[in-house]
Formats: sequence, C-alpha cells, structure tokens
Amino acid sequence: QVQLVESGGGLVQAGGSLRLSCTASGSVWVFGTMGWYRQGPGKQRELVAEAESTSGGRRNYAASVKGRFIISRDNAKNTVSLQMNSLKPEDTAVYYCRAVLIGLDYWGQGTQVTVSS
Repeated sequence: QVQLVESGGGLVQAGGSLRLSCTASGSVWVFGTMGWYRQGPGKQRELVAEAESTSGGRRNYAASVKGRFIISRDNAKNTVSLQMNSLKPEDTAVYYCRAVLIGLDYWGQGTQVTVSS
C-alpha cells in the first residue's frame, strides 16, 4: 500500500525559510512525477512545484514561487523535498505531497505552513 508522509511544516516569519520533506513508501518502483501542491484558506488546491524522476529531468514551478522555492528528489529513497526561501504571508497554506505511480495519483495528508507578517 502506497503511503506518502510529509514533514517540515510550521510557523515562520516573513522572509524566513522552511524545508518540507515527503517520503513515499509501499512501492518497489521509482515513482514518476513527484511534487508539492498547496491549498490556502478559501482557495483551490494549486501546484507549487513538481519534478520528473529522471536525473536532470523537468522541474516545474508555479510563477508565484519561482526563484524562491527549490524542489529536489532522491529516487533511491523515494523522497521529494521543497526548500522554501523568502517566505511571504501569501504562502500560508496546507502543503500536500503528490506522487504518481503507473498512472495513479497518491497524496499525503498535508502539512501546515504559516507565514506571519
């Protein structure tokens, strides 16, 4: 059974940094696309960043985080991380890890990130 477990959320002041990590388990295969989505208060869930599984593979960022957030993967450990720098109050949201395996989507339970002004 595939499970995604996130960690690293919390409360930080504007301008600060946080690092989110997600570990996928329950598969002997390397996951395909892995990434992060977020859902702010009263908003729809949106893509933050995603990464393909291949070395040097495509990285895709939302315009609002480009230049501030960096996504990275460790395929050997089936982990994906999100380094978030220069955080802004509008980055406040629940952040969800997503992983694709053989065409199926899997989601983590979410981790809260709160940025105070």
